[in-house]
Amino acid sequence: MEPMSEQEIGRLLSSARTIAVVGLSDKPFRASHGVSEYMQSRGYRIIPVNPHLTEALGEKAYPRLEDVPEPVDIVNIFRRREAVATVVDSAIRVGARAIWMQEGVWDHEAAAKARAAGLAVVMDRCLLKEHRKRFR
Repeated sequence: MEPMSEQEIGRLLSSARTIAVVGLSDKPFRASHGVSEYMQSRGYRIIPVNPHLTEALGEKAYPRLEDVPEPVDIVNIFRRREAVATVVDSAIRVGARAIWMQEGVWDHEAAAKARAAGLAVVMDRCLLKEHRKRFR
């Protein structure tokens, strides 16, 4: 299946409001923190998903996607490629609208499974960079 077009990515970013960030760190120097902080400053609700945190960016953290008590538009994955398939399975279970794999992260098999379940999929792209490109 073809990757999402530039227009489709723009529509996803325009319509999404809630981003669950799997692997969000509370350390300001980590990419997951900087990207999430930027998206939060642009009006998105960030939900940290990390079993080692109770809070990040002023938001309650959850150990797993299945523990998040509200609907999620985008699941942003800041985990190694080996963890992607498990995160995708969770995203499908919770009814997320989209999977976003950050730069350097891809899993074609998991992406195909997500698309088959009706989720939009972005791989190996930075959420912050894609947002900035469209909404400066």
